[in-house]
Amino acid sequence: MKTITVGQLRQNPAAMLAEVEAGETYRITRHGREIARIVPRDHALELLPAKSRTGSRLADLPRHELRSASSIDELLEDERDR
Repeated sequence: MKTITVGQLRQNPAAMLAEVEAGETYRITRHGREIARIVPRDHALELLPAKSRTGSRLADLPRHELRSASSIDELLEDERDR
């Protein structure tokens, strides 16, 4: 496990993250005290479910018919006037 200060992390986070991606674990310190650890991701552990690839279901919603205006532009113009 490597140790890095908050200041060093601010100066070059990309280098540290590349090493974490390669399997290294980092201990982050502030004023000599450990405040965090950055560890490589465990690929066997999925914290969030995968995103659905089905796309938008907007077309499945019922169509809303305008009753107070003949067009969206007229409706927006009406709102602007208020």
